[in-house]
Amino acid sequence: MLKTICASAILALPSLSYASAGNDFSHQPVGFIVLALFVLSYLCVIFEEKTHIKKSLPVMLAAGLIWIVIALNWTGDSHAVEDAVKHYLLEYGELLLFLLVAMTYVNAITERGIFDALRVWLIGKGFSYRALFWLTGFCAFFLSPVLDNLTTALVLCAVLLAVGKDNPKFISLGAINIVVAANAGGAFSPFGDITTLMVWQKGMVEFWTFFNLFLPSLVNFVVPAACMSFAISRDIPPTTQEQSPLKRGAWVVLALFIFTIVLAVSFHSFLHLPPFLGMMTGLALLKFYGYYLTKTHHKTINDNPNYGQIGDIGAFDSFKFVAQAEWDTLLFFFGVIMCVGGLGFVGYLELASNLLYNDLGATTANILIGLLSAVVDNIPIMVAVLQMNPQMDTGQWLLVTLTAGVGGSLLSVGSAAGVAMMGQAKGYYTFFSHLKWSWAVALGYVLSIACHFLVNKALFS
Repeated sequence: MLKTICASAILALPSLSYASAGNDFSHQPVGFIVLALFVLSYLCVIFEEKTHIKKSLPVMLAAGLIWIVIALNWTGDSHAVEDAVKHYLLEYGELLLFLLVAMTYVNAITERGIFDALRVWLIGKGFSYRALFWLTGFCAFFLSPVLDNLTTALVLCAVLLAVGKDNPKFISLGAINIVVAANAGGAFSPFGDITTLMVWQKGMVEFWTFFNLFLPSLVNFVVPAACMSFAISRDIPPTTQEQSPLKRGAWVVLALFIFTIVLAVSFHSFLHLPPFLGMMTGLALLKFYGYYLTKTHHKTINDNPNYGQIGDIGAFDSFKFVAQAEWDTLLFFFGVIMCVGGLGFVGYLELASNLLYNDLGATTANILIGLLSAVVDNIPIMVAVLQMNPQMDTGQWLLVTLTAGVGGSLLSVGSAAGVAMMGQAKGYYTFFSHLKWSWAVALGYVLSIACHFLVNKALFS
């Protein structure tokens, strides 16, 4: 679920130091084997929709095989490989706990009916198709910084399908708009996308500095939306009298989620503690509130589905929400961190860093990274960049954060939001329907980069 709520730090102890210690395998058969294992595993990830093999499986297998190959051929300090693996395990441990809390809260908010209430409100207000196009886009843009791009896309896709069931063109264009808006909204908030959070937790950019990307992100969303809006009808879809009352405690759960985010930021900024500790503290608050709901429930003859044993107290079990977390996603991150760590250990990230940041320059490299993220998931790309640890000023770190976050919008397969939308709006939103408007998305991509250089020029040295 969460590609875009939060992520753990890629900490110090860069793997490049291992490769320079007399065991650079990048031009040796060992290195070629490691690289081949990673490429093969990622091809399986790319074709997940065709093979139906969960994306976590190939990268987890590749991670184990890569480190077996490294360990069997390592001739340096016997503890170096073990220390490297433990270091990446620490990174993953922080990621796991952080995402687990975020996913639990999103599941709880969903179960309390807040997202359904938003959907019913939008449907019942009598907006035109064009107005709904802009409303769902702006909802995606402002929900994504707090939720993730995947959850945001799925919630708003339900609105599209409910409103536009008789207007396939509206669904198709609305889906593209939501994907672009969700990815753009996640780029200006440290909690909006995993790549953004990685950069923050690594200490490359201060928390509030990320909001300098608000205008570039807005440009990235508004430009293609404006181009597509002219193709949207001004007709008003049929309204509905559907009701979706909130379950007891819904707003308190939402408030606790916001407070948990504040805790995570405060732990990092003021106490200099890892943000996941603030998230875990917030999870404890959710569990105590669930206990309160259970104890204060009084079953009466007036019980109904929104207050009573049907879907309210009996269903509010925070451990159930933990179990409903996207474990395939969580284990995928484990495989990615371990695989990319192995590539760095044998020297490939050092080669890539020299090619991109020394030969091409930071600006060109960061723009290319955004284009690459349209084809390859932005998570391993950002993990690799952070492990390369190129010497860049704040403006350049914000640039790579922006491009890695929004570059995936160029193709439908370039982001989790796009892939999920293709599954949810099957037949309406496809690779080629998105490709038809890629020129507009690309225009937004270029103008957002130009906007960043214009409004944030003081951040470049």
